[in-house]
Amino acid sequence: MRRWLLAALPLVWLLSLSLVHAGTGAPLRGAWREVARGDTPAQILNAFKHGLLQTFNPSILQRFPSDAMGSWVVLQPIPPRAGEERVLSIYPAPLGSITLYGDNGPIRTLALDDFTAPLHGHGRLAFRLTDSSEAEPILLKVEHSDGRAAPERFELQSLNDYLQEDSNWLAFATACFAVMVAMALMALCFAIMLRDMTFAWYTGYMLCYVLVQGIGTGFLFHPLGVSWLIGSKTLVSASAVALSVSFAALFINRFCDVSRYAPALRVPVVALGITMPLIVLLRCSQVPELVNMAQTLIDPVLILGALLLLFTALVAGLRGSRQAWFFVIGWIPLLILTAMTSAQATGALPSLDWLNDASIAMGAFEAIVLSLGLADRALTMRRDRDTARVLADRDALTNLLNRRAWTEAANQMLADVANTTQPVALLFLDLDHFKVLNDRHGHAAGDRALVAVAEVLSTEVRPNDLLGRYGGEEFVAMLYGVNQEQAVQVATRLCRRVNRLEIPVDQSNMMLSVSIGLAMRSMGDTLETLVERADQAMYYVKLNGRNQVHTFERRADMVSGHHRSRPARESER
Repeated sequence: MRRWLLAALPLVWLLSLSLVHAGTGAPLRGAWREVARGDTPAQILNAFKHGLLQTFNPSILQRFPSDAMGSWVVLQPIPPRAGEERVLSIYPAPLGSITLYGDNGPIRTLALDDFTAPLHGHGRLAFRLTDSSEAEPILLKVEHSDGRAAPERFELQSLNDYLQEDSNWLAFATACFAVMVAMALMALCFAIMLRDMTFAWYTGYMLCYVLVQGIGTGFLFHPLGVSWLIGSKTLVSASAVALSVSFAALFINRFCDVSRYAPALRVPVVALGITMPLIVLLRCSQVPELVNMAQTLIDPVLILGALLLLFTALVAGLRGSRQAWFFVIGWIPLLILTAMTSAQATGALPSLDWLNDASIAMGAFEAIVLSLGLADRALTMRRDRDTARVLADRDALTNLLNRRAWTEAANQMLADVANTTQPVALLFLDLDHFKVLNDRHGHAAGDRALVAVAEVLSTEVRPNDLLGRYGGEEFVAMLYGVNQEQAVQVATRLCRRVNRLEIPVDQSNMMLSVSIGLAMRSMGDTLETLVERADQAMYYVKLNGRNQVHTFERRADMVSGHHRSRPARESER
């Protein structure tokens, strides 16, 4: 938790930096009314002078009706200081357009996707006022895009104050978007490298959220200059919102392992992931009936879908999904901000004009939290894989390498020394009279003996030597970098250590011992030929007293003994 808080501190600092302008603008008095046919600027200004317009406070958010014809807004500033150049800014930037009027008609129309304005606002619209218009009431016409209205705040400030505020916001937004895009691209790389769709769904979700915020704040238009979105920002934004929820649903399904921890919720979560793209297709169909259906469905589906994802993550977290809590921590603040922003669109919370900036900051915070969750998931999967690999490579009883794993490691060791003169010795060990021990004392006693022998052998070989259980009561050890004399000394020590265990075999005071065959690597040896020679040497020990070591020699008696059947040899052990 401390790491998450530390990661969020820069974002909190940047957010506070972007809000330091609050209350620094010149006082304004405002009034408005809906546009009517035949209205002229002179009529509106005359009505304002006679107090016939509805007053409002421009320093807090004001929501205007979403009438197709728009709203007239009149702002009365105080007289400027001598030589002071001022800027009127509208924040948050509306999706529609705002036109500044003079006595003779429109002066300039601004919108998020306008690339002709001499002064671009970042995250807002900005009119640079001329000397002739500063002392008079400012007349604006607010027109909404596709009938969608959002609350706006008006601020009049000096050009220097505006530029300082604008640069602060630009630094803040750039940092947040950079975090989100960086986390998304990093996840995309992992999705390709690991072939894990969880990272891909996260990438889709985060990029859609960046697109939504980039359009809503105008960041994609200024400073990025994405001109191909002109005229389609509303459609693209609505589609990105729907797709972000779809990607979030598909992401949480895998990230939180819903099928394991909340199986009853898997179907509705996946259905949500499929439904949202269908709504997007309806919205883009250009068939009026289908478009209206999509616009009717999208808001309730978004609300229910967001709550479903939160509920699913909470259930999965309570049932043991560690990653689900990462999703909850990242999702709840964003969900709360989204709910507050939606309420603000209806006229509530007019003084909380920082919600839009907070949504960008929380998007970056969520990107960091979910990236940490993905990293934790990757580490958990790697740890589980390594554990499974260890279990697959280890003999369940003795915890030594099993035959398959030992064979792979031994082949690799031989490949490493194939073109060198580095000596390699192979010991083939077989416990003496083990079948008698099993028959007299039971398999449980035999298992305890195997465990004790394995512990003794492990303490006598070096960490870089390969020790494994070959099968039954047979063990193998490949010793790296030891000559024949040294290998004989190691094998002799192993014989003595096993004998010192004093494990009784029968009632005649016979103790468990081990016979060891030794073979040194020769040029051109394979693992099979090396094991075969060590096995022959071990069998020679079996025929000549047991509990000792013998080095392979090409003698006729050993060769003939090698061809004896395995069952016959087993009975002699």
